[in-house]
Amino acid sequence: MLGAILLTGYLGGAIAAHVRIHEDWLTQLLLGMILWGGLYFRDARIAALIPLRNP
Repeated sequence: MLGAILLTGYLGGAIAAHVRIHEDWLTQLLLGMILWGGLYFRDARIAALIPLRNP
């Protein structure tokens, strides 16, 4: 969990740097989404915090 939060901050900085110099930032965004998607399906506590469907 801590690793996902730290990587999110790192990827946010990478996205900000790429936006600033007008380069493609989609790769970093997709990597972050895959990271959180994997954590979502692996840990039920995250799924409880972020409900994607109605209970």
